[in-house]
Amino acid sequence: MSRIGRAPIEIPAGVTVKVSEENLVSVKGPKGELSRQIHQDMKVNVEGNVLTVVRPSDDKTHRSLHGLSRTLINNMVVGVTEGFTKTLEINGVGYRATKQGKNLNLALGFSHPVIVEPPAGISFDVPSATSITVSGIDKELVGAMAAKIRSFREPEPYKGKGIKYAGEHIRRKEGKAGAKGKK
Repeated sequence: MSRIGRAPIEIPAGVTVKVSEENLVSVKGPKGELSRQIHQDMKVNVEGNVLTVVRPSDDKTHRSLHGLSRTLINNMVVGVTEGFTKTLEINGVGYRATKQGKNLNLALGFSHPVIVEPPAGISFDVPSATSITVSGIDKELVGAMAAKIRSFREPEPYKGKGIKYAGEHIRRKEGKAGAKGKK
């Protein structure tokens, strides 16, 4: 039995969960509303303030879908109550971020500034010139947006210049063997 799949999901006060006939799960909370289509073989039960996901058999595909379905629903419940954030750090001389209205303006050593428009449900915050916070209620969208921003200038292994996740460790390489004493 899946340890993750069989764990019940506590539905906090102020959150409503609806499951349609086609396994469309809609979660509405104080921060917004999310809905997702769950695989038709999985059975989603809502009893009071507890939600459980049940699989029909011990078939390999059902076992793999069991934990996934439960985690996707749990991420929706957490998203509409607390939300998700990803923090990015910018390293490099002259590399900086500024916020222009809703958009994010990045100076990353190119001949032009990189302007990023947030999709619906995502907001950017720039607490300092070298820090970016991506936040929203959809975990998948927050992670995808943070990965897109990071992809504009991924950290390089020699000096560590670029955009990295907060807490990410960049494996550093040594430069040329003959260049140690010269500058």
